[in-house]
Amino acid sequence: MKHVLRTLLIPGLLVGFATLALAATTTLTGTISDSMCGASHAKMTSGHAGLTDRACALACVKAGGKYVFVADGKVYNIANQNFADLEKGAGETVSLTGDVTGDTITVSKVAMEKKK
Repeated sequence: MKHVLRTLLIPGLLVGFATLALAATTTLTGTISDSMCGASHAKMTSGHAGLTDRACALACVKAGGKYVFVADGKVYNIANQNFADLEKGAGETVSLTGDVTGDTITVSKVAMEKKK
């Protein structure tokens, strides 16, 4: 019985540690967008005079979309949708810090980029 438990426990621990190692905390610069528009709000904003990327992202999230983060042409899903600073940074260029696993990021900090 002990041998069976050891045989099951050791691989389980290795998989658990490997999963933790894959989530790397990093800081990326990009834009907080929404899952409906993804990397570009051009389709939505071109047909509506005065609609900004920020207003578009907030409207799409209100309509049921999720916040996403776009950096270097890649769209990351955001695991913790209730993170307070996501709404503040919607449609804006930000530095986002969090744990990245595959195409999902768990946000720990959002810092607004200074306007030039």
